[in-house]
Amino acid sequence: MIVRLSPDERMARKAGFAAMVGTAIEWYDFYIFGTAAALVFDRVFFPEVSPGIGILASFATFWAGFLTRPLGGIIFGHLGDRVGRKNSLIITLLFMGIATVGIGLLPGYHSIGWWAPLLLVLLRGVQGVAVGGEWGGAVLISTEHVGSRRRVLFGAFAQQGSPIGYILAGGAFAIATQLPSDPFLTWGWRIPFVASALLVVVGLVIRLRIEESPVLQRLRATDRTARYPLARLVKEHRAPLVIAVLAITAVMTSAYFKTTFALSWTTNQLGFDRNTMVTVILIGNIVQFFVQPFGAVLSDRFGTRRMVTIFLLVEVVTLPLMFALFVTGDLGLAVLGLILAIIPNVMFYATTAGVLMRAFPAAVRYSGIAVSYAVSATIFGGSAPVVGQALLTWTGSIAPVAAYASAMVLVSLVATRALCGRAVDDADMVPQGARA
Repeated sequence: MIVRLSPDERMARKAGFAAMVGTAIEWYDFYIFGTAAALVFDRVFFPEVSPGIGILASFATFWAGFLTRPLGGIIFGHLGDRVGRKNSLIITLLFMGIATVGIGLLPGYHSIGWWAPLLLVLLRGVQGVAVGGEWGGAVLISTEHVGSRRRVLFGAFAQQGSPIGYILAGGAFAIATQLPSDPFLTWGWRIPFVASALLVVVGLVIRLRIEESPVLQRLRATDRTARYPLARLVKEHRAPLVIAVLAITAVMTSAYFKTTFALSWTTNQLGFDRNTMVTVILIGNIVQFFVQPFGAVLSDRFGTRRMVTIFLLVEVVTLPLMFALFVTGDLGLAVLGLILAIIPNVMFYATTAGVLMRAFPAAVRYSGIAVSYAVSATIFGGSAPVVGQALLTWTGSIAPVAAYASAMVLVSLVATRALCGRAVDDADMVPQGARA
């Protein structure tokens, strides 16, 4: 039996696919930096300091991409709410591609001295601006082509870009780390960055073929676009903005504790092989790709508030368990610990796009979700490897790191439950109560 889709349904699916592919490329670019920061940047860009300080400095450059995320959220939130979701997404992809290729071609400290880490921070900042505007636009181009009851499900399209980006990044480095140490440090780590140029071309071709969000088109037709979206957002929607920032702390902290921090900690202090740990994290990302959509499906069936409560309470237990299983030094237990921590976190992540976009009216929606996501990433995501390494260095124990990670999950639990009760309707732009 052949199912014939209406033009609107075909465009909705095309928009969802474009959101997924473009976001995957953006996250690939962003994640390869985190992998390189854990494996090589301390020796390429900070070779004159002690190993521990070099790792901290490397993670600080990693954080620089998060510090500029709010700027990207503000810039592209304004453009997305005023000019269009589609055009903003094309610009973010170009920014990300240029910065990523630039990092791959950047000389190291021994070639140009302190200019090397300074330029690294600058290019990482451009990456942050791009990704700060990317996620919000991808979510909206995917969800605003469908009715409100299907938005959690279609928001999961954009969310799938994250594990795909992880898988591409992990696969690229899994291949690169097969090189002997000297070639890998000299040029091998650069290949995943330079290869980004090909992915960006693919993403641009796909995004140029989608239509603008029908929600934004309706706002334009009725002259209801916001002249200054950020000002209106802060003035009229301050409470949901703050709650949204806190709601996604579990996404931000857990992701980088499980990848960037864990990769550095296990290879530098627990004696795990570098190639092995890159592969372990890649396995975790593959699990994420297949498991994550079920979070949106379960939320659609049983209610978002109920399911995110279950997901996050389970994660409060499995996240410290992951660290404990890593400490055993057993590879099989390390893989098990990572998978147990990933499952509840990514199922929660699958719901966040739908939750956040329903918290803000359409006229300021791009700004609302882009700024909240970017601010949370800056405060909680980018700082996670730095805080984790600092706690580990100062105490000599992984227990404070695990406690901090679990505390961030509880913050998310309280805030997300509150946000589920603040859904906004497109028709009249007033709170309608929870529909989750």
